[in-house]
Amino acid sequence: MIKMRRAQLSFGDGLIAEEVSDLREDWMKHADKVLDDEQIVAAVYEALAKRHPKSRSRGRLGASAEMVLRLLILKHIRNWSYGVLEREVRANLVYRDFTRVGGAKMPDAKTMGRWGLAVEPAAIKQIHERMVKIARDNGVTEGRRMRVDTTVVETNIHYPTDSSLLGDGVRVLIRTMKKVTAIAGKAGAKLRDRSRTVKLRVLDIARAARAKGPQSQEKLKLAYGKLLNSTSRVVGQAKRFSKEIAEGVKRSTDILRQLALEGLRHEIDAMAPRVKQVMKQTRDRIFRGNTRVEGKILSLFEPTTEVIRKGKAAKPNEFGKMVKLQEAENQIVIDYEVYDRRPNDSDLLIAAIETHQARLGRTPRLVAADAAFYSIKNETAAKEKGVKRVCIPNRNTKSPERKREQKKRWFRNGQKWRTGCEGRISVVKRRHGLNRCRYRGDTGMKRWVGLGVIGDNLVNIGRAMERQPVP
Repeated sequence: MIKMRRAQLSFGDGLIAEEVSDLREDWMKHADKVLDDEQIVAAVYEALAKRHPKSRSRGRLGASAEMVLRLLILKHIRNWSYGVLEREVRANLVYRDFTRVGGAKMPDAKTMGRWGLAVEPAAIKQIHERMVKIARDNGVTEGRRMRVDTTVVETNIHYPTDSSLLGDGVRVLIRTMKKVTAIAGKAGAKLRDRSRTVKLRVLDIARAARAKGPQSQEKLKLAYGKLLNSTSRVVGQAKRFSKEIAEGVKRSTDILRQLALEGLRHEIDAMAPRVKQVMKQTRDRIFRGNTRVEGKILSLFEPTTEVIRKGKAAKPNEFGKMVKLQEAENQIVIDYEVYDRRPNDSDLLIAAIETHQARLGRTPRLVAADAAFYSIKNETAAKEKGVKRVCIPNRNTKSPERKREQKKRWFRNGQKWRTGCEGRISVVKRRHGLNRCRYRGDTGMKRWVGLGVIGDNLVNIGRAMERQPVP
């Protein structure tokens, strides 16, 4: 059974709150007030209540929704793992008071991980929007200025090469078939373990790829041919295992073990097509020279990962998802978006202005972005919506009039303010972990980005309110 808040303070809770009142960081006092908002706590409560139809009224009394909210946000503010979060909160009275754990027993890391999965991206988006409204109502941001930029949040994968992806596929399929054999015994097709053969072929490819010249290229093709042959045999064997489980050849008399077999069959049915796609794109690249295969997979475990090129010399290829971050005054991110497929930056500007109007109730006087957002259509549409100054450079212009416009003081000042986007992106990646998503799947990516943005906003709202004069 879950509750919105703690029923009442214990003696230990009151003692901790009194002892740490002067030890909190400057933003924590105001962040406390923001997180106490009824709508924010209710969003988490509703998300937790969906785990079971009777979660609101039955079962052992669990952690309150406000404790779950604060623990998840503290994790992303500090960029900790769940294990580190458990250890730090247990040992620190300030964190115990801030997260409302108080003098109670600290939940373990696995329990908090399940809470994280229960809070869906839609609930996180609702919390973010409410937090932006609180920032507006408290005068932290007025919406007179807007800046927007995009970045890449990488998925948690290794650098994708064809040989390593084939090796991953073989490893996973053989591991799954071993589990099937352990449950079903020797009935039906027998497992032939080709792990060692595939591992040796991957090492041969790595050695051949380091060498140069036509002879090494022939060795590379020969090694890839052998690797593809072994992988094809493993995929065929996995399909036979799946078919025999479905037909009842491989089965168990124990109902729980039979359910486990069905789960393993679903794993094989999900993984085998991905491995076949990797085989197809490997053949096209190695033997036909085609690197642009439709439906290309960069990871068997994160199949929706995209390769994104942002023109960085240090990192020309990034593997993950495109994310938009949109800010107003005091570095408050008023909107974020994780895109399923990478869009053109120029297609995002007008929608960003409309979002700004909806969230802050006014059209920004100044809009700043980098050159990727520029188009004549965007500039005209922004001015039609009431934007007075559009500070987006046109790098390819040959017009003397446009060049003079871009040298004016207001334009240069707008571009100086725009560079704060780069700083914000650096901070959310370095301080809040948005350089690499540690959750799985598209839902996990949206949850990771949302909680990171909320954590950054909470710190900035607290600091801005701390600077405000006391009435």
